[in-house]
Amino acid sequence: MFHLLALVARFFRPTLQAVDASPAAILMQNADSRAGLDAHHAQELRAAASAWLSVVR
Repeated sequence: MFHLLALVARFFRPTLQAVDASPAAILMQNADSRAGLDAHHAQELRAAASAWLSVVR
């Protein structure tokens, strides 16, 4: 039930993302939103963001 409410709230939330948001920032935001639901998936997203930053640097 909570997942459904989160999806509805996300749908109506205004999208004020920066145009040039980095993929690492997007991955970290997704990891933060998944942390309470699936900790393993959130950790994978954080690892992907870290890998992206190491490639870019």
